Amino acid sequence: MKKIIKIESKMIGVKKKKRVAAYARVSTSAERLKHSLSAQISYYSALIQKNPEWEFVRVYADDGISGTGTAKRTEFQQMINDCTEGKIDLILQSLYQGLHATQLICLKMSGI
Repeated sequence: MKKIIKIESKMIGVKKKKRVAAYARVSTSAERLKHSLSAQISYYSALIQKNPEWEFVRVYADDGISGTGTAKRTEFQQMINDCTEGKIDLILQSLYQGLHATQLICLKMSGI
C-alpha cells in the first residue's frame, strides 16, 4: 500500500507596502515661493519613490493659500477625503509648512 505524505505549505508573508502621500503648501503666491512649492513636490516625490517599503500615492499641493483654514485648501481637502477612503496610510509634511496647524485640523476632523 502506498503512503500519502501531506506537505504543509509555508506561505512566506508578503509585506504590504505603506501607501504614502505628501502635503506641500506655500501661503502666498509670490514668485520666489512658487519655486519653493515646486521644490517641495520634487523632494517628496523622490523621497517616497526611493523607499522600497512605500508605495507612492501623490503629492497634494496648495499654492498661495493661507494655512489658517481649510475652506480654500482644495488639495488638503482631497487628501483628507482620500485618507477617509483608505487610500493613504502615511502623510509626509514639512514642519516648516505648519504641521501643527494641519495636525489640529486633522484632529478636529477625526473628532479627537
